[in-house]
Amino acid sequence: MANKAWAAFPHPNKAFDHAGDKLAKAWKDLHAGDQEPFPDERHVAALLKRNPKLGKDAGALATQLQEAWRAFHRGDFQAAFEQGVALKALGASVAIKAGGIHGSYLLGDDKARTARYEELARLAELALTGLPDEANSHYRHAFALGRLSQAMSITKALAQGLAGKVRASLDATLERAPKHAEAITALGLYHAEIVGKVGGMLAKLTYGASAAEAEKHLKHALKLTPAAPIAWIEYGNGLMLLYGDKREDEVAEAWDKAARLKPRDAMEALDVAWAKEQLA
Repeated sequence: MANKAWAAFPHPNKAFDHAGDKLAKAWKDLHAGDQEPFPDERHVAALLKRNPKLGKDAGALATQLQEAWRAFHRGDFQAAFEQGVALKALGASVAIKAGGIHGSYLLGDDKARTARYEELARLAELALTGLPDEANSHYRHAFALGRLSQAMSITKALAQGLAGKVRASLDATLERAPKHAEAITALGLYHAEIVGKVGGMLAKLTYGASAAEAEKHLKHALKLTPAAPIAWIEYGNGLMLLYGDKREDEVAEAWDKAARLKPRDAMEALDVAWAKEQLA
């Protein structure tokens, strides 16, 4: 996968290039949703202390990790993925995010997309083993398995027990980072997808899932990150899963809010473009 050129990001923008100290200045806004700690030398040194097998030179590794995140934010997803993979568990977060966002929006072939998510799930397992205390080791695991389950149909995913694994990883994320908006959104969608597929009663009895919990989590994520297009998009998606056409006006309103937001990086530009497409 790494050798073949990936489809290019179609909305290049100089504003997404966070060269030099621009990355540190923009970091809090760029990572409001996933609570990723800024990978400076101090943070990387702390990670290396927990797992010395990941390397020795915290300064050099921090520089490489920052470069991988710069590549992600400007839309060079292949470079972000490859640089992240090279850093093993240290770079798994950026590698999985880059591979997943690119897979969702820019990889048209279903078979290739499934293979991508399988690869990301394997990477996530390495991160869980290598850095089990990091919230995003657990979140990227949930993210990769969630994308994989969507690619294979929720019925098959439920049969393989993926839903339970996703839920466990989301719970582990939120134990470590209670304001992790992307994990809260994912938890809302977890409830919504199960209710939408098996019905309210069975969802509650078998999986502890409910429409009320779905809406609660999705709205919580909106409050935490109102400027994030994905929070509005997934709120709309959640309502669609739960209610179909019955609340289509609210779905359209949520997507319209996403479409009107100003993207802060390549991922958000893809989110905004998707929302605009749905409303066209």
